[in-house]
Amino acid sequence: MNPFDVSSFMATGGLIGLCVLVFLETGVLVGFVFPGDSLLFTAGILAAQPDPYAPLWLPCVLVPLSAALGDQCGYFIGRRLGAGVLQGRVMRFIGPEPVDRTHRFFERYGPLTVFFGRFIGIVRTLVPLLAGFTRMRHRDFTIFSVLGSTFWGAGIIVLGYLLGDVTIIAENIDLMIMASAATVIVPITVHLIRRGLARRRANRAEAPDDVMPDVAATEADERPVTARGH
Repeated sequence: MNPFDVSSFMATGGLIGLCVLVFLETGVLVGFVFPGDSLLFTAGILAAQPDPYAPLWLPCVLVPLSAALGDQCGYFIGRRLGAGVLQGRVMRFIGPEPVDRTHRFFERYGPLTVFFGRFIGIVRTLVPLLAGFTRMRHRDFTIFSVLGSTFWGAGIIVLGYLLGDVTIIAENIDLMIMASAATVIVPITVHLIRRGLARRRANRAEAPDDVMPDVAATEADERPVTARGH
C-alpha cells in the first residue's frame, strides 16, 4: 500500500483507529500528543474522495460518540484520583501553564468550559480531569460534553468534507497528512525546548545558594588559627 494511501488505510480499520485516538485524547493524559483537529479534517477530506473509506454519516456519528466517552473516562479518573492527578509524571511533563489556563477557563466560563475547551488543543485533554476532581456536577458535565463533542467532531469532519472537492486540497492529500503530523511534532519539540531552558535557568538561579556554604567553609578552613591565651 502506498504510504500516503490513507483511504485504503481508513477503509481497513483506520476509522476504528481514528475513534480510538479521539477517545484517548480526553480519556487518558497521553492524549495531548494526538493531532485531533487535523486528523478529523483529513478524515473529512478523504470522505469526499471518489472512493471514500466510509459514508460521511458514519464518522460523524462514531467520532463524537468516541469523544464523549473519552470525556467520561477522563472525568471519572479525575474524580477518583482527586487533586493527586496533577502530581503525576505526565502532568509534570505538560507543565503548569496549560493547567493554569484551564483553571482560568473554569473560573470565567464555568460549565461552558467543557463545551469551548473541546476546541482548544491541550485544554480538551485537561478539562475532564479538572471537572472530575473539582466535583463538577456529572449531569452538567455530560450535557456540555455531548454538545461539544458533536459540534467539534462532526463539525470538523463536515468542514473537511466540504473542502475535499477543492482541487488544490484533493491533489495534495499527502501534504495534508504531513502537515497533520507536524501539528504534533512541532509543538511538542518547542514545548520540550522551552521546558529544558526553563529548568536550566532555574538550576542556575539556585546554584549560588548551593555554592555559598562551601565557599564560606573553605574560607574558614584557610583562616589562620590563633592560639588562645597568647
